[in-house]
Amino acid sequence: MQVFSRSAIQARKRALVKTVCYRLVMVLITVVVAWVFVGNVASALNIGIAANLVKTVTYYAYERLWDHITWGVSQPN
Repeated sequence: MQVFSRSAIQARKRALVKTVCYRLVMVLITVVVAWVFVGNVASALNIGIAANLVKTVTYYAYERLWDHITWGVSQPN
């Protein structure tokens, strides 16, 4: 029984698009939470952007690393 219909190995472009979309949502969440805590929109934007730039690069590298790990991936017959 096949659970997933796509290959376990993603194209770099797909991983990059997924990363950017996900991080945009996370920037918004981070900015809103920071704004609640610091009470200043400019500071909240700075916190949100700085934190998410680091997280975006980290997430992309993590995704690419897992594309090279075959553990737990069934090969099609």
